[in-house]
Amino acid sequence: MNGTRRRSGVDRLAVPAVLIVLIGCAAALLGRIYDGPVATWLVAGAGGSAVVVGTVARRLPNWQVAPLSVMSMAGYLLAAGWWTARRSELPGPVSVLLAEAAVNGVPRLLTAMIPMEPVPDTVLVPVVASWLAGFTATELAVRGRRMLLGCLPPVLLFGAAVFVVGPNAEPAHWPAVGFIAATALGLALTAEARAGGTATPQAGVASASGGSRPTPTRVGALRLRSAALSAAGAGAVLLVVALTAPVLVARIATTGVDPRRYVTPPQVDSLDENPLSRISGWALNPDQPLFDVQVTAVAGGSDEAPVGPAAQAGPARLRLAVLHDYDGVTWRVGGTYRNAGRVLPESPSDGITLAHAESRPVRQRITVAQLTGRLLPAIPTPSRVDGVRVAYDATSGTLLHPEGLTAGVSYQVESVPPRPALNALTTADVPAGESVARVLRVADGVPADISRLARQLAEDNGAPYQRALAAEQFLAEHYRLVADAPSGHAYPNLGFFLLGPRDAGGQRGTSEQFATAYALLGRLMGLPTRVVVGFVGPPGGGMVQGVHAVAWPEVLFAGVGWVPFDPLPRPDSTPRPVEEDFRPAPVESTPPVEPTSLPEVDAAPTPPSAAAGGSPPARGDGWLISTAGGAIVAVLAGGIVAVLVLRRRQRRHRLAVGAPADRIAGAWLEVVDALRLAGHPAGAHLSASEVTRHSGSLPGGPLPSLAPLAEVVNLATFAPRQADQGQATRAGTYATEYVAALRSRRPWWRRILWSLHPGPLRWRRRGSPTYRRGHH
Repeated sequence: MNGTRRRSGVDRLAVPAVLIVLIGCAAALLGRIYDGPVATWLVAGAGGSAVVVGTVARRLPNWQVAPLSVMSMAGYLLAAGWWTARRSELPGPVSVLLAEAAVNGVPRLLTAMIPMEPVPDTVLVPVVASWLAGFTATELAVRGRRMLLGCLPPVLLFGAAVFVVGPNAEPAHWPAVGFIAATALGLALTAEARAGGTATPQAGVASASGGSRPTPTRVGALRLRSAALSAAGAGAVLLVVALTAPVLVARIATTGVDPRRYVTPPQVDSLDENPLSRISGWALNPDQPLFDVQVTAVAGGSDEAPVGPAAQAGPARLRLAVLHDYDGVTWRVGGTYRNAGRVLPESPSDGITLAHAESRPVRQRITVAQLTGRLLPAIPTPSRVDGVRVAYDATSGTLLHPEGLTAGVSYQVESVPPRPALNALTTADVPAGESVARVLRVADGVPADISRLARQLAEDNGAPYQRALAAEQFLAEHYRLVADAPSGHAYPNLGFFLLGPRDAGGQRGTSEQFATAYALLGRLMGLPTRVVVGFVGPPGGGMVQGVHAVAWPEVLFAGVGWVPFDPLPRPDSTPRPVEEDFRPAPVESTPPVEPTSLPEVDAAPTPPSAAAGGSPPARGDGWLISTAGGAIVAVLAGGIVAVLVLRRRQRRHRLAVGAPADRIAGAWLEVVDALRLAGHPAGAHLSASEVTRHSGSLPGGPLPSLAPLAEVVNLATFAPRQADQGQATRAGTYATEYVAALRSRRPWWRRILWSLHPGPLRWRRRGSPTYRRGHH
């Protein structure tokens, strides 16, 4: 009886307590990548609740325990979702938020910015995993009385937490030690209880046969042996951990395995990848209302005061995009945006220790009017965002709204404007090395005159800050700021802007040309530069219009950070001709060769034909034949080029222009045209599923399946408003892969005819609404 009672007490108290501690250690490990302790308590509470429910229901039949645990988990999820949604001020009903989290929980968990904010998207998967681990462990350890097997689900949960955290947090010593100690304790307690429980029947048999009862010495020996075996097992586990941990830690440190690299984070679209192209459009529409901004100074706590001319040195400068990469044609954002919560991490300083003066945080309340795209304007550097979901690029300190901007979107941003120690600029150097190679890279093909201009500016100024000022002063004194200059910042555009004839439109441009020319000259002079697109709004706030859009360059100084420069001319200044201070090198030409002596010729040479007695040929026949042949070749070449250009334009229009439903329909038309070009046309009466089966039966081997594309096409056909940009992008990828695979199976000369066939430009599509929507 004593053994039975001891075993029952272990089952009811000790074993559930050990399981709760094990799950709590895994929750503590996972909670290190979250902002605050909320996620740790939610995950630990889920596992603990599952253990309690399973322990209380241990006497119920097996088929009743699982439904009871599932219903309890559903209630826990509703409570956790409601709490986290209210805490993070997310709009919408909890059921909708949890449904979204169920669909997108894993990718958002692996693309979220660390530290992650506990919201339904980021806590649903860990909570469900913790509950399942607690339920399974309770079934094995409490109902099945197999403590060693019962430890397996918490071990898997602990390993999953290690994998998700990856190299994004410091090593967790105490959760690991606590996990091992709790496991050893649980095994020791269950082993002791089992030893005590087996002694009782032996005592009963001995009494019935008239033998003597087990002596206390024997019972103590059994307990001592059980404890020794448990201690030996725990010691063996610790020994294995001690021997393998250094190897595993070194392996992790060298490989840096992070599951986030396998999941694509939110991406900028073509509109925001190069926002410089929008500068000229905004300049031509100076009164276009883009967004309203109200700026207040945060004096600590919740005290706020409007920022006006007296409290602020100048107008509010809001940053929209930061462009680091230049390939000689286009400046690109090239950022990695990860889903973030309300609290944002600090931006890295490229490995440089910065000495910033004390800066007062400011808060902006921004309401979108006609600004489009996905990038969110904000005063640098944002530290907190409320009101909308955001993705954050820590390298540039810029924000992205994954759903895209629409009129009426409102959000609040709290920022800490950087105040670099400007008194250290005169002696500051520029950093070097791999960490800044990206902002020093210059693509091949720089025009010789631009390189010569950069060398001239660098030769006259030795210190980095002096070189930066020289480039700023040169642009401000020699060029004119206009609103009607065409957009463009490739090498030819910048060459014409810097050195083109003034009477032909050169030496004039928008802030796009000023900023990009400065950034290029700076890199040629050895200065790390980047281009920023943003707005200089009214002091204290107000409606930001197209006239407020501007681009400016920034230079990175060691110990100071990124410093903005203003190469724009003053409004009342008259630009000085570039030729006064810089003249391009003259083009060297080969002088004509003067003959030393002239050959002697007859005064009246006899034509060869006349000497032979024949009639002289017509003088213009050869010219006419060559001209006609050249014209025919030119017409053929022009037709080929026209077909190639129009086919490419048609493909780009189908896959990248328009609403998501139209892009999906365009992807489907690419597949239909490919089947027709391959000689296996699909009838216009066939549905998407039937075309998929038709494509799978083509001779020549397997092709990529069209089933995923057909599913998206059906959605876009019958519910076009539910199609989103991600589905349109995937549809384009499916279509491109299928067309490429189908075309690769053709002979080389048929592949050439495939590209030159004008059929896709004139074929009419009849039938389904998808065909009509995709026809352009």
